[in-house]
Amino acid sequence: MSTLTALARARAFDRGRAQPITTARHVHIAREPMVCVPLTMAGEANAPLALMAGTERESPRLWVVPQPRARDLRLEFAGSFAKTLHRYLGASIGTGPGGMGSHMDGAPQLWVPNRGGIEFLRLLGRSTRFRSTTGPHAVSGAVPRSGMWLTFFTEQAEHAGACLLLAATDVLGQHWASGQSAVEDQNLAALLAWIAPPSDSTAAHGALEAEDPLLWPPAGPSTDPGFDREVLAPCIAEYDRATGERARRRAVARIESALRSQLDPTWQLMWRAIDQLRQLRPAAHVPQRWARDVDAFGAFNTYVAEGGRPQPKRDSAVAAAIRLNQLERCRAEYDAQRAFDDPLVMAEFRLIGEAFAGTLASITADRRIGTGRHAVLRPLATVVTRDPVRFAPGDGPLTDPARPQQKATIISVDDVPEGVQVTLELAGGMGRASIAPEGSVPVVGQRVCYSTLSAAYQPQGSFPARQDTPWTHGGSTEPPAWSMEDADEEWS
Repeated sequence: MSTLTALARARAFDRGRAQPITTARHVHIAREPMVCVPLTMAGEANAPLALMAGTERESPRLWVVPQPRARDLRLEFAGSFAKTLHRYLGASIGTGPGGMGSHMDGAPQLWVPNRGGIEFLRLLGRSTRFRSTTGPHAVSGAVPRSGMWLTFFTEQAEHAGACLLLAATDVLGQHWASGQSAVEDQNLAALLAWIAPPSDSTAAHGALEAEDPLLWPPAGPSTDPGFDREVLAPCIAEYDRATGERARRRAVARIESALRSQLDPTWQLMWRAIDQLRQLRPAAHVPQRWARDVDAFGAFNTYVAEGGRPQPKRDSAVAAAIRLNQLERCRAEYDAQRAFDDPLVMAEFRLIGEAFAGTLASITADRRIGTGRHAVLRPLATVVTRDPVRFAPGDGPLTDPARPQQKATIISVDDVPEGVQVTLELAGGMGRASIAPEGSVPVVGQRVCYSTLSAAYQPQGSFPARQDTPWTHGGSTEPPAWSMEDADEEWS
């Protein structure tokens, strides 16, 4: 947690209402997102109990597994959900009944209540993408394909700034600081109570009510232990004892009614969260990141359509290194873009000395270095700031969000009565003229901000092919021969 976020949390606690920590929305919200609210059986690994999903607030679809320990019922649930998921995906790629007119965003978007919901989809994808369509326990082809898609969505969710799969509590927490801990923020009802408390209640009172499972059931994927013991367990026991078809249908109806009572409140909270976020204006770089999501979706759709194999359970050493490099580059780019788009986010970097903002005191726009044809334009800009400046002469390059293609290098840092005076040498973004064109450099009196952040494209690192790695990393090279004689010689 940063210093400013900690301060915002303290202020939220003092004022009884969540405090904004951004001035813009840094995520894309699709016109027709699919909201998914999952539930799992306590004490069982990846035993889906129920799932409520849909793209319309008034008509969600509910899937229930009356006995989560039964493999055939879990596969039946997976097959039914897969058909709905594929119809939604098809509307984005132009193959569904709605065609491209259904989703003008170019890609689908899934929403879950919290990080546990993302983990639920990850495990569901892992347990279904390797299912066989022939032999014992065969499933329809839609099941392994949906598993591949769910794995794709959960892997994309690890990329900073990606918006194909979003957890509501994480997104809300990126834009507001509540007066409770980060762990308590994973309770969607409590977090929304801080952000938009009812008119007749305080945020603290609303957050306290949200902890009552009778008023606000948990947002999944785990259910409340009291509900499991007093309501769910008897219903599942009734289903297990049922022998006739009518008795089983009655038992399933009771289970559906009980689980709907747990899911309906969270379903409404999800749409409230989306509505709350829609009120914020989108940041400038949001369309650019969404375009990258659309490209990733299209590339994976082509891979699936051409018969691509399911994602492996574990990456090879080279694939893991490439993936880590990609995640790091996405994080650096996302941090820079958020700071460039949002002064409140940039304030975090100003506080820790990675940026400073001030007023341009003077500029020499016609300064050139070199002689003759080799002379290059290098204006000198002097900035007066009250921010703590932890840069030294020679540090750079620094970037001003207003001119991201222009780089600055620190020439001198001096204390003055007004604060700190920083002299910078500017390069790039000014064309080939002998004097900087109007607008290519800041003017006297203008507010500027320079930081070490850069939103420029960072190329992928260089990695060897898998067959060129040692055998310890999955390469084709045979391991070195070893014998007891070698060991005796080594120890002698």
